[in-house]
Amino acid sequence: MGQTVSCATSKLNVTCKGLALCVLGALFLLSATPSDAQVTQIFHKKKKVNKSTGVDNNAQPDKILYDKAIEDIKHGRQEVGRLNMQTLINTYPDSEYLAKAKLAIADSYYKEGGTSNLALAISGYKDFEVFFPFLPEATYAQMQVAMGHYRQMDKPDRDRSHAIAAEEEFQIFLQKYPNDPLAPQAQQHLREVQEVLAEGEYRIGYYYYVKGDKRAAAARLLAVTNRYPLYTKSDQALWMMGDILEKSEHKEVAAVYYARIVKNYPLSSMVPEAKDKLKAFGAPVPQPDPNSVAWMTAEQNAPRPHTSLVKKPLVWVSNGPKGELLRASTTGTPNMQPESETVAPADILVPGGQSKVGAGTGLVATITPGTSGTSGTSNGSENVTAPASEGTTSDGTASTPATSEPPRDPSTAATASPAASDGATKTSSSADGASEAAAAGTEAKSDATDAAKTSDSQSNSDPKKESSSKKKKGLRKIVPW
Repeated sequence: MGQTVSCATSKLNVTCKGLALCVLGALFLLSATPSDAQVTQIFHKKKKVNKSTGVDNNAQPDKILYDKAIEDIKHGRQEVGRLNMQTLINTYPDSEYLAKAKLAIADSYYKEGGTSNLALAISGYKDFEVFFPFLPEATYAQMQVAMGHYRQMDKPDRDRSHAIAAEEEFQIFLQKYPNDPLAPQAQQHLREVQEVLAEGEYRIGYYYYVKGDKRAAAARLLAVTNRYPLYTKSDQALWMMGDILEKSEHKEVAAVYYARIVKNYPLSSMVPEAKDKLKAFGAPVPQPDPNSVAWMTAEQNAPRPHTSLVKKPLVWVSNGPKGELLRASTTGTPNMQPESETVAPADILVPGGQSKVGAGTGLVATITPGTSGTSGTSNGSENVTAPASEGTTSDGTASTPATSEPPRDPSTAATASPAASDGATKTSSSADGASEAAAAGTEAKSDATDAAKTSDSQSNSDPKKESSSKKKKGLRKIVPW
């Protein structure tokens, strides 16, 4: 009996524990179950989002189109994205997303790449600047215009059109937005572009220098030394200019270029030789410019991007100017004057070796009295000749121009003379005299011109006669422009 009661008691305890656990579980479930308001809010959020498009169904239709187009462009579906953007522009011309849509279309062309797509991207960015010049994105659009040309630059010895266009666009950006956050990046890209342009001019000048064509080499190297002071080979270009002028027996002008090496490029390896040249010429040796010393020191200590041995051969095989971009300067202020506004330097080595003045600035003119017009040279430089004047003869002396008596007033002549026919006769005779005087003056001018041409032809045939005739008659004078 006692065993039976103990078993029943144990079973009752187990049953009570089980009921207690069930009660506790039920209470836990009731406490974890959300309220009706929470359930309604959860289901309301799920109904608000369209899972197929991921777009808010309560949003405006122009925003839906814009968001969908942006997603397409991000995932590489450029044409679909541009189509949706164009639909937005045509359907909702007053939408707040109109400007962003135009900019996104240009970005899609830029991201897709290629010659035609980059041309369309540049056109789109320029249109954005025209229609929305006061938006903050206008600075980005101008930067992208320059980058469009920057990406299409060729090597220095090939087409220069995109490099020149990129230089002008970066200069426009820095002039319009000097304090923009993108200004440092634009300035560095401008240094790289000018490195490419200078390298192209330097290679042509070096070719003519080795070949022995002094005039052609001087024209190219003069543009390098005057326009691109941050070019990495400017000291070599100055040295070649000095050597050309020294061999042309213009030592006083060659000393100017050797002095520029010592002053503007004090850490160059050519400074000792330049100083020796100046001492040999008896010219003063200038002191190094402190700003130039600081600039060259910063250039030597500036970190350069590392190119692995595997990628180095690819730099020379690629179409773009990667080698020039890697060695471009990283400090210093680039030239802010566009190439289209730069005055072409005159020819500093005219026939006969008479040019000695103004070579430091590249502005030298050859003035020939008695002739007219401007004669160009094959290397892009020009010799400026003074126009003919009535008071100048072939030997440079002033002559008295022929003058004619002014016609008399008919009414005055009729009053002073008793017969009108006499006055008319006098007037006609004076007119005849004037015509004869004018004819005589014309003949004198033609004779002077013929004499000048004859003397020029004789002087060109014999250099010694040319120099002696110039000293005696003063046919040509070298003056700064």
